[in-house]
Amino acid sequence: MIALAVVGVLALASLFLVVSTYNGLVRRRGAVDNAWAQIDVQLKRRHDLIPNLVETVKGYAAHERGTLSAVVAARGQALAAQGPRDQASAENLLSGALKSLFAVSEAYPDLKADHNFAALQDELATSENRIAYSRQYYNDAVLTYNNGIQTVPANVVAGMTGFQAREYFQAPGEERGPVQVRF
Repeated sequence: MIALAVVGVLALASLFLVVSTYNGLVRRRGAVDNAWAQIDVQLKRRHDLIPNLVETVKGYAAHERGTLSAVVAARGQALAAQGPRDQASAENLLSGALKSLFAVSEAYPDLKADHNFAALQDELATSENRIAYSRQYYNDAVLTYNNGIQTVPANVVAGMTGFQAREYFQAPGEERGPVQVRF
């Protein structure tokens, strides 16, 4: 009778451990999904600002069509990107196009002084900071989740229930090197 009670207690403890571990993994997976959604929120904000910025520049720099077209095309690619790797690549392309657009603004003093352009540029800078923070938060959530599914005993539960490691949001290779400053 005592042996049966001990086996029963061990079975209940094991079941509790498995359920508790599974629920913890589900919460971590949810945190990763939420963090990715927060990146999307910030990217949408950025993408919503870009058409206004392009329209403002059009009025001052009508012959800069190539730069404006590159920004619009890069925005389209960024909106269509799927997953961390594609999203990072598309957003890098968009960042480059925006840098070119801001370089164009240097050639047009009236544009640089325009209140709407300055406000949009500030909003875009704020968006960039929020995006950077969201990416960092996402990678932190991925780290916690991936560590969770790879440690004992959670790795056993994760393997039995199909939890897969998530991909980090990584900057493209050229953005990892030192910044070149030229005068």
